[in-house]
Amino acid sequence: MSRRAAILALTCALVGLGASAAAAYTHYHLLYDPTYRSFCDVNATVSCTQVYMSRFSTVRGIPVALFGALFFVAAALLSVSGLTARATVRENVPGYLFVLSTLALAVILYLGYASFVLLKAVCLLCLTTYAAVIGLFLVSGAATSFPMTTLPRRASRDVRVFATSPLALTVAVLFFAGAASTLAFFPREASSVAAAGDPSTAATTAPVPTQDQRSEFERWYASQPRVPLIVPAEGAKVLVVKFNDFQCPACGQSYLQYKPIFAKYEAEHPGAVRLVLKDYPLNRDCNDALGQTIHPAACDAAVAVRLAPPSRVEAMEEWLYSHQPAMTSPSVRQAARDIAQINDFETKYPSTLGMVKGDVALGRQLGVKSTPTFFINGVKIEGALPPQYFDQAIGYELQRASK
Repeated sequence: MSRRAAILALTCALVGLGASAAAAYTHYHLLYDPTYRSFCDVNATVSCTQVYMSRFSTVRGIPVALFGALFFVAAALLSVSGLTARATVRENVPGYLFVLSTLALAVILYLGYASFVLLKAVCLLCLTTYAAVIGLFLVSGAATSFPMTTLPRRASRDVRVFATSPLALTVAVLFFAGAASTLAFFPREASSVAAAGDPSTAATTAPVPTQDQRSEFERWYASQPRVPLIVPAEGAKVLVVKFNDFQCPACGQSYLQYKPIFAKYEAEHPGAVRLVLKDYPLNRDCNDALGQTIHPAACDAAVAVRLAPPSRVEAMEEWLYSHQPAMTSPSVRQAARDIAQINDFETKYPSTLGMVKGDVALGRQLGVKSTPTFFINGVKIEGALPPQYFDQAIGYELQRASK
């Protein structure tokens, strides 16, 4: 491997490592710090938060960014070996990098599809890692000067050379030990699906904040201004108003994560906590505050839930949240007939859409700009709090109401 190719490969690896580390740092803070806002949250479309809070951002609860960081560390070590190893090994390094970057390219193609097509949200840090992988792929491909069919034989020979180098063995042990420790001890995201299915698991699956974190959250929460709402509490001590878009990934995730929390408080304090859903579809057909439509089926989804009979509302909501990636206006209308048993959707659509627009107008008066936006007894929360802090906020409001 030429010195120039090795330096280019190392540069791509370091750029990718920096972006992946920043992404993992951002993901961590989104889980643990309810006040955190990512620097790359530009709007509803260019938003790291939207991407990191989606189901595509983790593998078994571990952020994808963490796996990316480990990949780039491995690529950087190989690139360094392309500069410093003996000549016979340096010749083979581009082949190893080409294999690794080809596998990584397949991964980023899938993630890019999920981001651009399914989520319709863009993460700037993710784009940087994509560019770094593509750079590694091109550099290593151009620098590989031997048939790839000979790579297994070359790798076998290099392993024997590797085993005789104490420095190489030490670096390998440190890398694998560090990777294993990082994956084992990095805080995992709560399993929202499990929690939604069994309320008793909510407390055990969510990361448990320390006392200092709980105190810091309470100080932050208590300092927030309270907005007067015209939504009736109907005797509840805690009124939670959620401005929602049924095609918004973060709205669906918060629905799953918060469902067992509401169930817990209903069991412990019947009638004390009331959730009111308000529509704020990110679609210009019913929300003219937007510059462009982000979720094309959101208006139809809001109407479908409003028209559903009380006994079918929950089933309709769950269908919408679980079919977000492929949701279209025709599919929503078909589900309205099949699941919610709504046979007059077309007839009632115009008048019901007017009610949706009424919610949108209220949201605009309250300064709602994105979904989900919550008001907990008038305290405005933009985005979804991690479930442990949402639970703490409701507990704080109940305690405050009892004084």
